[in-house]
Amino acid sequence: MSGAEEVRRAFRPTPARTRPATGTRAPRTPPLEGASSTDVGRRPTTTPPSPPAHQPHHPQHPCPRAWAWAELLRLPALFTVPGDALAGAAALTAHPNHRTLLAVASSLCLYEAGMALNDWADRTEDAVERPHRPLPSGRIRPAAAFTAACAFTATGLALAARAGRPALTVAVPLAATVWSYDLALKRTPAGPFAMAAARGLDLLLGAAATAGHIRPALPSAALLGTHTLAVTTVSRHETRDGTPLAPLAALVTTGTLTWLLTRRPPLRGLPSHRHSRLPTSLTTALSATYAATTTRPYVHATLNPSPPLTQRAVGAGIRATIPLQAALAARSGATTALLLAALAPVARRLARRVSVT
Repeated sequence: MSGAEEVRRAFRPTPARTRPATGTRAPRTPPLEGASSTDVGRRPTTTPPSPPAHQPHHPQHPCPRAWAWAELLRLPALFTVPGDALAGAAALTAHPNHRTLLAVASSLCLYEAGMALNDWADRTEDAVERPHRPLPSGRIRPAAAFTAACAFTATGLALAARAGRPALTVAVPLAATVWSYDLALKRTPAGPFAMAAARGLDLLLGAAATAGHIRPALPSAALLGTHTLAVTTVSRHETRDGTPLAPLAALVTTGTLTWLLTRRPPLRGLPSHRHSRLPTSLTTALSATYAATTTRPYVHATLNPSPPLTQRAVGAGIRATIPLQAALAARSGATTALLLAALAPVARRLARRVSVT
């Protein structure tokens, strides 16, 4: 072979690799980097990356902005609000009126004002402990959350004024308690007591709007406030490892409240004892539901006070507010109590998608 022929062969272009025809064996692909010899020829498998452990997975929603506001305002917890005013009205009369509905609307607005203001006040802390929340994640601007808190407060007070001067007299300290808790008292020893006072005042708002006075509703407000005090005390440890004392105390509180609910007689002025058996039986059933909702999560948080189990206990305590309100309302009749009890499964289903804590 001449030198010229060797040069031509050395620089001859290599034909492009064509796709193998059907029925022929495709060339073996090289193994992945770091694969062993036994892995050669196997189809590589990949697994989708999982979300970070500290941040829950949020599925894609058709309206992400609306979903962010649903998280900020904690919509499942909103179902625990109407029962406050209705239980307050039940402590005075078996027939809520249009002023009672105004009190319910006012309570809803003031509650949502507290939710928006809470996240606005905690935005720096949530950026470290809960970066998935709407404000630290950037889905809602802090100024928008603060504006919403102001708007909800003004609307709530206006609705209370429409319900009458006694209702406004209760709504003003209720709004002041909500703002004081979020801005100043939350991290102090007075924080749980402020939250308990807010729940009690919310119940008294329904009594004041319905009948113009609140004294007969004070025992019901004390029971509801005690439950809120226990739940709020547990919630102070939901982002870090705590002690079993708080959930244990909440467990004891639940048992005590259940015992008190079943021992309280129906209200005076109801029909004869024969006709009051239904409210009494319904009160017992709802009291048992209240205890069953919280007992197991509180026990788990007592045995292992880790943040996930503590948050689950707090969520159960919030949802248990509904059967507690229904049990208080059942003392004056079954209709209002059954309507309130119907809110519990709705709140439970929605809580699976939107966190209440």
